[in-house]
Amino acid sequence: MKIRDLCAMFGLAALWGASFLFMRIAAPVLGPILTIESRVSIAAVALIIYIIFIHHSIQLKKWWKEYLIIGTLNAALPFTLIATAELHLNASMSSILNSLTPLCTALVVWIWLKEKLTLKKWSGIFVGIIGVIILVGFSPIEFTKINILSIGLSVLSTVCYGISGVYAKKTFTHVPPLSLAIGQQLGAAIVMIPFSLIFVPESTRAISTVIVFSIIGLAIFCTSIAYLLYFYLLNRVGPTNTLSVTFLIPVFGMIWGSLFLHEVITLNMIIGLLIILASILLIYEVPLKINRTQKHIHH
Repeated sequence: MKIRDLCAMFGLAALWGASFLFMRIAAPVLGPILTIESRVSIAAVALIIYIIFIHHSIQLKKWWKEYLIIGTLNAALPFTLIATAELHLNASMSSILNSLTPLCTALVVWIWLKEKLTLKKWSGIFVGIIGVIILVGFSPIEFTKINILSIGLSVLSTVCYGISGVYAKKTFTHVPPLSLAIGQQLGAAIVMIPFSLIFVPESTRAISTVIVFSIIGLAIFCTSIAYLLYFYLLNRVGPTNTLSVTFLIPVFGMIWGSLFLHEVITLNMIIGLLIILASILLIYEVPLKINRTQKHIHH
């Protein structure tokens, strides 16, 4: 990776980490449904304006059904689950739980695609579960029914990401990533419309400028711009290196939660995070040794 690629990587992690902060601010006021409907709708409009300038087609007539499905699985449902969970969990905890996505993806691949898991990957799954137990079991939050349910919703969102990842891999093999991202946001926005008409906030008096800026930040920065950075990295460094953003997102989630919401970062959160990240290394069999004999030729 070059310096600009690393900057893009950290920028993407910072933006996706900030999404937990913005949802934590907006969801208690607007409700999870309207928060996410606003996020995906504004993001879709921003990306559509972008593709008009670059003359890019998303083949909406051909893929509209699939866009609705991926929009539900990879945006509307997991985003709403996280926003609902953040009514009771802080942004730091939510971002760490979200780092279970690679673990859940490995399980979905094993169940759906019948792909055999190596002993190393099974060890990674086991280690990841231990990390969650430490993260949750030694946290200062009270084990009320609503908090346990919120933790369950956060974990369920990572299952959604795992399912959507496999579905996208099987379905969109010939669809450009940018088309998929825009189609996903459009599909999510359409799916969310009937729910957002039902679950409206009781009063608009509590909608302050902070809430408005949180929604704009969530939609424009954490979704539209973040996806453009994501595609840039895919083209520049490939999917494997881009995956390493998973390690940075919860770190930024904790930093933003601490800086702006004054959330306390506890020792068990750090230990749980490190153990979960170690499990990702095992699951994706990331090589820890560098082959010194390998020569890199730059033209």
